[in-house]
This record gives sequence, C-alpha cells and structure tokens, in this order.
Amino acid sequence: MTDPLHRLPLHALHAEHQARFGAFASYEMPIQYPSGLRAEHLHTREQAGLFDVSHMGQLRITPADGRPATLYAQLEAALPVDFEGWASGHQRYSLLLNERGGIEDDLMLVHLADGAQAEVRMVVNAGNREHDLALLRERCPKLRIEWTDAALVALQGPAAEAALAALDPAAAALRFMEAATLRLLGAECFATRSGYTGEDGYEISLPAAQAEAIVRRLLANPAVKLAGLGARDTLRLEAGLPLHGSDIDAATTPVESGLAFAIPKSRRAGGAKAGGFPGADTILRELAEGTARRLVGLVSREQVPIRAHALIADPDDRPVGEVTSGTVSPTLGHPVMLARIQRGALDNATRAPLAAIVRNRRLAVTPSPLPFVPKRYRR
Repeated sequence: MTDPLHRLPLHALHAEHQARFGAFASYEMPIQYPSGLRAEHLHTREQAGLFDVSHMGQLRITPADGRPATLYAQLEAALPVDFEGWASGHQRYSLLLNERGGIEDDLMLVHLADGAQAEVRMVVNAGNREHDLALLRERCPKLRIEWTDAALVALQGPAAEAALAALDPAAAALRFMEAATLRLLGAECFATRSGYTGEDGYEISLPAAQAEAIVRRLLANPAVKLAGLGARDTLRLEAGLPLHGSDIDAATTPVESGLAFAIPKSRRAGGAKAGGFPGADTILRELAEGTARRLVGLVSREQVPIRAHALIADPDDRPVGEVTSGTVSPTLGHPVMLARIQRGALDNATRAPLAAIVRNRRLAVTPSPLPFVPKRYRR
C-alpha cells in the first residue's frame, strides 16, 4: 500500500481553478489548468505566471552556539561554498555533493548577517527533502537546521515586478539573486529575485495562514495567471536549467554537467580554501583534466518529440549518449533537449552527425549553445 500524497497549502485554490493534478515527489501537484500547458508557458513569457512550488523544502540554518564563524566553517566543510565576500541578502546556487563528486542535490542559499548574528536560508528539491536534511545534520552537527512552515510561490515573467511591487514597492529594488523581507497584505514574506524559468521574477515564502489571501490578490492582477508544473518544466528546459533526478543526480558531477560555475575559485586548486568539501578530489581532477562525457543542449528540426531516455547514436548507430530531458519548445516550435554525450562524439559532431533514436527512427539532432531561449534576469 502506497503512502497518500501530501497536499499543498493552496490545494483548494488550485482545485477551484480546475487544476489537473498529478503525483510528483510524493505531492499532489497542479500540472496544468484548463488553458493548457502551452498557453501557461507563453503567458509566463509574455506577462506573468504564478507557480505553486510549496513542495520544495525550505530550511533555516543557524549556529547552535550563536557564532557566525561556526555557521560558516560547518557549511564550508559540507558544501563547496565560501562565505568570504558573500554579502548579506544575496543568494547563491550550490551543490550537495557525495564523496565521489556526485550531485546529491542542487540548492539555493541566502546568506543573512546582522552584526553578531548570521543565518542561511536554503531551498532544496522536493524529492530530496528528508535525505538532504539528514545529510546536512550529519555533516553539520554544530548547526540548527529546521524546516520553515510556509508556502512557496514563484511569480515569473516580465510583468512580475509590477505585480509584486503593487503589494510592496520594495520588490522593485531587488536585483537578480538578491533577497529581502517584503510586507504583503501585512504579512512578512521572505522573497528572492530568482526562479527556475529563465524569466525575471521572484520566489516568495508566504506564511501558511496568509498564503491564500496573498495569492488571490496577485491573481486579481490581469497580467498574472496560474501556471502548473508542466509549464515550469518546459520553461526551465528552454532556459537550459538541469533538473535533479533527470539531468543531474548522485552519479553525475558538476564538471560534466556544466555546473562548474558553482565551485568558487577559492575552493579550486590554488585557491585560499582549496578542496576540503565532499568530492573535492574528483571535482578538482575533472576541472584540470576534463571529463569523458558532458551534458549539452541538442536541437532537432523534426516535428517529433524527443523525450528522456532516447538514445543518441553516431552515423554507425553506435550509442554515444542519452537524452536526459526533452520537449517540443513552445517558444521555438521545435524539439529541444538536454543530453549526456561522450566527449569524443561531441568533438566529431560536425563530421559525424548525431541522431536520436525514437521508435526505431533516426532523427537528426545538432548540438546547441545553452540556453535555448535567452534568459531575462534583472541584473
């Protein structure tokens, strides 16, 4: 007998808007609404989509002894991060790595410091919530690591700033990867200017008791419409952003996955804090020597969807990789995908064209720079 799915704090609101629900990471999630995935995707590109991402794990991390130095030392030993020069109120992307350099999860962290006090807010992927918490507590025994009891919504798209600033003008002052506490309908809400769509926007942590009222006020703006998990996935893929469990996982490393930017220079060979994090030996070696395979973008002009697990073959039908996620881009009108490919096959791609194998058909694919659709962050 399977465990019942968890419901989001805003489940009733989604049902009221006739959401089609589906299971994801043990949650009953709104996948799409009556207008459909494509309409939600394009509306987010043109105006603003509101996504309920309350299934994500929100953590508040503080030092048990109250000393910021303890917080920094513990997290720098657990993650490839460096708090030196990390301004308060700024967010960074990081990785929870295993001893082999594999990606247990990818994370968003905000550093908050006020005089002699400091804390970190962290958002982890839904499917890894309990695993991440246990691993962080094991690695950081001198820290208090606790869930935040709050809803989480993402307001994304070119109209997002105006819609949120109508509730608190301070939202307009934030720039990409900055964080602040906003007052929305009288409630204190922690917001970052970030998201998972490639569009400008915000992720907003809402006190559970006030979440529905705030979301209804945002939806009263004609520019803002609900969007589901389906459109969030197609938007993130167009932006070339990897999904943990599909494009990256515990058996893939940051270097082969195009995520080496998350390893600060100070934690690399020759840096002031070189190594000292889980998987460092593998990561530093790959940074110096390269990797046997790479996660890359591919496009096809065939009007056939190319989904995850489709094999990528060379002209002699030898498998050289696999699609990790793919869709027909609603913005571009043709298939786009992320795939993990042998380095040699990529080096020869101009001379030996690649193909995706779909139902025994060879569909021509071409390596493409990422993102597929330009990002529009407000920097």
